[in-house]
Amino acid sequence: MDTQITKKTERRNWFRKTKYPTVIAGPCSAETEEQVYETCRAIKAGGKADILRAGIWKPRTRPGTFEGIGIKGLPWMRNMKLETGMPVTVEVAKAGHVEACLEFDIDILWIGARTSVNPFAVQEIAEALRGVEIPVLVKNPINPDLALWLGAVERFERVGIKEIGAIHRGFSNTSEKVFRNRPQWQMAIDFMTKRPELPMICDPSHICGNRHMLQAISQKAVDLNYDGLMIETHRDPDNAWSDAKQQITPEVFTQMITDMVLRHDHEDDDLTQKSLQYLRQDISEIDTDLINLLGQRMKIARQIGEFKKNNNMTILQPRRWEEIMKAGLEKGQANDLSDEFISRLLKAVHDESIDQQEKVMSA
Repeated sequence: MDTQITKKTERRNWFRKTKYPTVIAGPCSAETEEQVYETCRAIKAGGKADILRAGIWKPRTRPGTFEGIGIKGLPWMRNMKLETGMPVTVEVAKAGHVEACLEFDIDILWIGARTSVNPFAVQEIAEALRGVEIPVLVKNPINPDLALWLGAVERFERVGIKEIGAIHRGFSNTSEKVFRNRPQWQMAIDFMTKRPELPMICDPSHICGNRHMLQAISQKAVDLNYDGLMIETHRDPDNAWSDAKQQITPEVFTQMITDMVLRHDHEDDDLTQKSLQYLRQDISEIDTDLINLLGQRMKIARQIGEFKKNNNMTILQPRRWEEIMKAGLEKGQANDLSDEFISRLLKAVHDESIDQQEKVMSA
């Protein structure tokens, strides 16, 4: 990875005080003083991280599991800050956590997904930070709710926090088979579209839930113009007290960041933008054709609605829907389109067709 790049665009640059992308690394949980020191020193030696992280308090679904070392881990983080010269960041979930972190000179706070889902908890933390100058990063809520994510950010803005960023860690989905938390990239893109001035950090560790996909997801985030990465790194991942499967050693982490390819947006390069514009024009023309075709399809759907109404037929015809889906998936595969995309597309078209027919039937 080219570490000489110091600026990608003017937007969201408060968080990038060194190079692009900003990289945050450290263990999922601070476990022992020795574990924290060895991990952080190895990360520092690799030279690829900008900020050290560690979980001090760990919100868990059920009691009896490891819920973090607690406040005794904060001096360890402060010592690593002083020794390495790197800023440190910790997750907070209530006002008491904030007060403890400020006492031990933690540089950056982040709000976890289990907290950002609760406006009352976010407001409590925000009030504890009123009048304090400290960067705050807000993870997306557990479920895909853009308004809730944006709302959490706004609560910190309202108490005067000026340095705010977002962390995309994926979304819970009970039917998900590949990821621990489904990325749903469009949700993060929508966030960046609405708040382009805020830095967006990707947390591939929680998206993947495993080690073997970390490189690919990290690269995709950088390709999508994210501002940084948060990678869980542990001196002995297999024996970690939490999230062992998704953590990597400092050595693997260093190599992974080294191997990443950085893209350039070329926003100020007129020749590049002009060449790209020709392809974008083709896309625009195809999009117009697609919308016109959808309009024609819905016109036929309304005619079918008239026929069903006149012949006292139900709107939904399950056998026909199965035929459409099967044929669509086959054609999608032939055109290198994913089954997930085709399924979502056809379901959206089918839902609109039903709505169109319902209007005819109820007229």
